[in-house]
Amino acid sequence: MTDRRPLGMSFESWIDRQIREAAERGEFDNLPGAGKPIPGAGEPYDEMWWIKQKMRAENLSFPLPGTLALRKEAEEARAAALGARTEAEARGIAEEMNDRIRESYRRPLSGPPVVQPLIDVDEVAAGWRAAHPVADRAAETEPAPPRAPARRSFLRRLWRR
Repeated sequence: MTDRRPLGMSFESWIDRQIREAAERGEFDNLPGAGKPIPGAGEPYDEMWWIKQKMRAENLSFPLPGTLALRKEAEEARAAALGARTEAEARGIAEEMNDRIRESYRRPLSGPPVVQPLIDVDEVAAGWRAAHPVADRAAETEPAPPRAPARRSFLRRLWRR
């Protein structure tokens, strides 16, 4: 605990004197993180930084609401499809994700309402072909799986009756 500021001494000079004396005693030597950059320096300010730091330190996570988790899964599926070994596998990953998205249309998930568009399978296949040279495609022997017929909505089927 520090002493009280003496009367007649300015606050700033009193603090400066205490810092100087502590430095002379070596109280600032061998502090953890000495000589290392300040974490987060140069990043935009985030008022929840301490919560994020605590969660990383204790390896904690929190589940996303269903609709936001679906959006994250769709992004991961698109990345996985672009990294697939074959074009057929890439198409299969995209189609599987589209099936999950269609299911979320039928049974809404928890969380804020977020409409997740379907993944364009042909666009994913074109991206896969662009990312993989022709030599890799020559080794591919699997034919593309046949596309499932488009499903009609319940209301459209009911209207046709």
